[in-house]
Amino acid sequence: MKRVVIALLRGAVGLAACGEGKVETADKAAGYQGKPDIHAWDSPEAGGAKAEHERQIEARTLNQNEYTRTR
Repeated sequence: MKRVVIALLRGAVGLAACGEGKVETADKAAGYQGKPDIHAWDSPEAGGAKAEHERQIEARTLNQNEYTRTR
């Protein structure tokens, strides 16, 4: 009987050690909610022009294609 009680206590202690309570970081406690996301075309380089930004991306993509450069 004593062995069963000891085994149950060890199991209970082992399971209790695996649990983790709620952990808050210093940033969350201070109210920091993260940097707001912006669209890529809202950057200073693109100047807010979505169509121009997409054309630049397409041109960069075509320059990475070996087939178009070797033709």
